[in-house]
Amino acid sequence: MNEPKIVIAGREISREQPPYVIAELSANHNGKLETALKIIEEAAKAGADAVKLQTYRPDTITLDSDADEFRIKGGLWDGRTLYELYEEAHMPWDWHQPLFDHARKVGIPIFSSPFDATAVDLLEDLNAPAYKIASFEAVDLPLIRYVAATGKPMIISTGMADAEEIQEAITAAREGGCQQLAILHCVSGYPAPSEDYNLRTIADMIERFGLVTGLSDHTLDNTTAIASVVLGASIIEKHFTLDRNGGGPDDSFSLEPADLAALCRDSKTAWKALGKVDYGRKSSEQGNAQFRRSLYFVKEMRAGDTITPDCVRSVRPGYGLAPKELEKILGARVLKDIRANTPVRQDLIKNKQES
Repeated sequence: MNEPKIVIAGREISREQPPYVIAELSANHNGKLETALKIIEEAAKAGADAVKLQTYRPDTITLDSDADEFRIKGGLWDGRTLYELYEEAHMPWDWHQPLFDHARKVGIPIFSSPFDATAVDLLEDLNAPAYKIASFEAVDLPLIRYVAATGKPMIISTGMADAEEIQEAITAAREGGCQQLAILHCVSGYPAPSEDYNLRTIADMIERFGLVTGLSDHTLDNTTAIASVVLGASIIEKHFTLDRNGGGPDDSFSLEPADLAALCRDSKTAWKALGKVDYGRKSSEQGNAQFRRSLYFVKEMRAGDTITPDCVRSVRPGYGLAPKELEKILGARVLKDIRANTPVRQDLIKNKQES
């Protein structure tokens, strides 16, 4: 099977390329356009491959109701209504143009998660190079089809979705015309404990669905994300903020600039370390090969003397015959006088058959 791949803004994304790191701006603008602009700059400086927004209004994602089912119970946002949370967290639509312009100025691709058709239309006007479907919207098959109709690459996050729902989302994307599709393993907890991630699922997803697969990571550090690369993750998405103590709804579980830079660096190191199946001697080992064990004469010998066990030892360095040749030379005779600490070489020994 050919290795699955997608291309976003000219960058190939597959297991044959370094991990594609997405800095999720989310609600970390905290109501200030200047903060959002600065986050984009810092994401580019840290080495992220893309920055991602979320495009919705409170009334395109929920209803303005304080009924019990619209109120969050437990967790980071306990007691708040959905409308209140999204009113605070949403990215004003008139910010999108300056944010897209600024990202292009600093040289980092930018795209977004749309939450309804009007958001898609806005992002199309901005020529977004790709789309991300958030985990909570993975069951919104009409939205997935609408995004697919743009013909742009699509990434679907799969938090809370079972295998059947993931397949339904994939089918909807394909039916809608999406040719370049990726999926992200995700745990929709904020933050999520690393033990919930069951990263072996990534390898199963790659085999089961045959798509570019990555990780949307809501843990508090980079360990889970870097480990995912070993299991085949080609995309890593992490929330990103200027200050984890900034007080915004997503700040507390987001990476700060130094953490994002470490993720970009270390995930690529992990990918390079995977390499390929190779039992040969590596370039960094060449200089040390001479210090492997080999056979050395440890006492003076005269021409014609018989080699006995007390005459030779397996020691470092490696200029003599390999230790596996010991049995072959015991009982043979030496052809010339030999000093102690001389490497055992075949040209110094008379074959046993000739003795």
